[in-house]
Amino acid sequence: MPKQILIVDDDPHIREVLQFALNKAGYTTATALHGRDALEKLSKQAFDALVLDITMPEMDGLELCKELRKTSELPILFLSSRDEEIDRIIGFEVGGDDYITKPFSPRELVARIKAVLKRSHGTATPVSNAPLQKGALKLDHDRYTAYWHGKETLPLTATEFALLAALLKHPSKVFQRDELMDGAYGDITVSDRTIDSHIRRIRQKFAASGAEEVIETMHGIGYRLGPCE
Repeated sequence: MPKQILIVDDDPHIREVLQFALNKAGYTTATALHGRDALEKLSKQAFDALVLDITMPEMDGLELCKELRKTSELPILFLSSRDEEIDRIIGFEVGGDDYITKPFSPRELVARIKAVLKRSHGTATPVSNAPLQKGALKLDHDRYTAYWHGKETLPLTATEFALLAALLKHPSKVFQRDELMDGAYGDITVSDRTIDSHIRRIRQKFAASGAEEVIETMHGIGYRLGPCE
């Protein structure tokens, strides 16, 4: 079945361009005019990913993302005219999986959608779908679920899951940021700060479950998996 993408943007021209590009790539699409319109459509239909403009009336993209992240890990790609690093960081901090700025290349956007969908279905990096485990941490690719001390308590986004899986596959290895980028994003280049933002969100989620130092920072190098005790 073709993957279904919901496009949320108040600009009719942008919606038309996105629909044409994604439909041509084999996806089915639906559109929403703003955040509240999107919430209504999401309540009636399941989608595989969301392309979400940030600046919109009624409910903007950041507000919608925060609302969705209360109950859903639906892959979200932010689309924005804001190109400052702080805007990208805020997008990732509220739970976005990727961020692309206007004006954009439709080809690049389709590539990023493909990448985020691969991550959401656990097909980006693992060769085997056997569960990965160290100490109290376990990742199940078939169920696309993270466990801590046997409890299903960690709602991870597609990108967060892919990053954690890369670390867990080689638990003693110190990863440079570009290595983690390759594991989570494939051929798409993102900034160091993007990886840092995702790592920070993973740590926050584990801390809420009582886990500390699940990912260790190796200053001047990158990251490695912590003791997971």
